[in-house]
Amino acid sequence: MRNAFADEITVLGQSDPRIVLLSGDIGNRMFDRFKAAAPGRFINCGIAEANMMGMAAGLAMNGLRPVVYTITPFTTTRCFEQIRVDVCYHGLPVVIVGTGSGLSYGTLGPTHQSCEDIAILRTLPGMIVECPADAVEVRLALRAAFAQDRPLYLRIGKKGEPVIHAAPPEFTLGRAITLREGGDVCLIGTGNMVADLLKVADLLAEAGISAQVEDFHTVKPLDEGRLAEIMARFPLVALAEEHSRIGGLAGAVAEWTLGRGGILPRILSFGIPDEFPRAVGSQAYLRRCFGLDAEAIACAVQKARP
Repeated sequence: MRNAFADEITVLGQSDPRIVLLSGDIGNRMFDRFKAAAPGRFINCGIAEANMMGMAAGLAMNGLRPVVYTITPFTTTRCFEQIRVDVCYHGLPVVIVGTGSGLSYGTLGPTHQSCEDIAILRTLPGMIVECPADAVEVRLALRAAFAQDRPLYLRIGKKGEPVIHAAPPEFTLGRAITLREGGDVCLIGTGNMVADLLKVADLLAEAGISAQVEDFHTVKPLDEGRLAEIMARFPLVALAEEHSRIGGLAGAVAEWTLGRGGILPRILSFGIPDEFPRAVGSQAYLRRCFGLDAEAIACAVQKARP
């Protein structure tokens, strides 16, 4: 995903002279093409993320379109006050990119893992929270970010994520994408868990269960219309995210259900429990530790069927 981001920001930077890329001392070589295409519009702000966010706000106030890029915990939790007060309070069109989200940096331990960022940033008034599922969606989400004028958080992975779209789909912020039709259960995912839900659907199909797969790339604002259709149609809905089960996609869906009349389906939530990942290992290893691998999810869905 990060390579797709670097390519797309270079293309966009060539056509829009307002775009300025700020980095927290990472990705310097990765952005060589951007530097060549947009001289003077790449700023290495060093390991001073709070200052970098303030700089981005100032640039936006002067009519530029700044993009802030660094590893997810350092572009979110480390400078949350500046995001809240400098960016969101003024409603500035700053694109905040968190790379290596979730458990992508599993081998570096909890300091580099990010299982709280969706929950934290979606509380901020005016903030859009976007979690693309693959490199294709990263490009589309970045284009969509510059087509609007609000703060936007773009949560991307690291590298090696599977591509789920053979061709660019119709993409709109706040609109889910149906990846597979089904009739027995609906699997809803966001970010890099969506590809695994396609594997879950394959495993369920082997057991004679027809699963619909929905890609909720936008966690805020939610696609409430699609949610209403899903909740009315399916007896079982499963939500999956590489994030805490508190406050992320599952939390957003739970909040949406408040005050709604009628009977809701059974809803399963797959995510990180209320604890820090104490193990150190690959992303795949940590997913298995938390029951976020396709086999574990498929097994749990089968057991939960009415």
